Amino acid sequence: MKKRIDLHIHTTVSDGMLTPKEVIDEACKNGVSIIAIADHDTIEAYNDELFEYAKSKNVKLINAVEISTKTKKAGVHVLGYNFDLNDNKFKEKLSKIRNARHDYLHNVAKKLEELGYYINVEELDKIDAVTKAHIALDVTNNPKNKEKLMEGFGHIPSKGEFIETIMNENCPAYVKKESVTPKEAAEIIRSAKGKVVLAHPVAYVHEDNFTDEDILEIVNDMKPDGLEANYLYVDRNNNKFDETKKWNEFAKQNNLFVTVGSDFHNKDGLRPEIGFVNTEFVLPEEVIDEIIENLEK
Repeated sequence: MKKRIDLHIHTTVSDGMLTPKEVIDEACKNGVSIIAIADHDTIEAYNDELFEYAKSKNVKLINAVEISTKTKKAGVHVLGYNFDLNDNKFKEKLSKIRNARHDYLHNVAKKLEELGYYINVEELDKIDAVTKAHIALDVTNNPKNKEKLMEGFGHIPSKGEFIETIMNENCPAYVKKESVTPKEAAEIIRSAKGKVVLAHPVAYVHEDNFTDEDILEIVNDMKPDGLEANYLYVDRNNNKFDETKKWNEFAKQNNLFVTVGSDFHNKDGLRPEIGFVNTEFVLPEEVIDEIIENLEK
């Protein structure tokens, strides 16, 4: 059986659909022996019990986090791996970034309500690492918004469509979120003795019209250790892109090691599942060993 790895998985602690234990169960079911839970701006998924549970299932669990940052052009995500989970300063900094999400929630809710949408702020406020996706899902799933959505879209939009039409920059419910830069996120991770990885560059190219030069500029500024080059991207029109060869080459040219992640949130029949089991994407065992070695040295 081929060795499988997945270092970018979300849980119910941020905007995923499976609990941390369910993620381990799913990894186990999919034959994935090495995983990392990389929730947005929080490491609340991690505790001794979870590591013990992973061990009991023969799953190697590497700690991770995905920090939301902002460049002049758009939002960029920075992954941290193998940091000190007990570093209190690190936890405080993540908490500050996370609190900015709740300020954002209240500000965007006000705008959405002014536009005529119903939004369950009280419930959303209970989510530790509340995201745009949570907010958009709340709006699009609420039967009270059906008429308004049909009027504006002609159909019930997906959360992505709603975000891009209503909540993103230059849209009617856009709110600027207080955030850190990729360089600041890298410093936060390094201060906790972690490895810094720039998440899914392929997404910024297709979502935000970044050029390769834009990516290079971010890399030169934040000086990450690695790049999430092995990532299969699905755009808003459900087109699939495998540009792993290009980004592996980019990493090599810029002396960055590579990582791999499905960015799993839920089974939607389109995006990669934990360990890429629903795709043809497989990494050679020696590449997997090299990735682990780079994250742990």
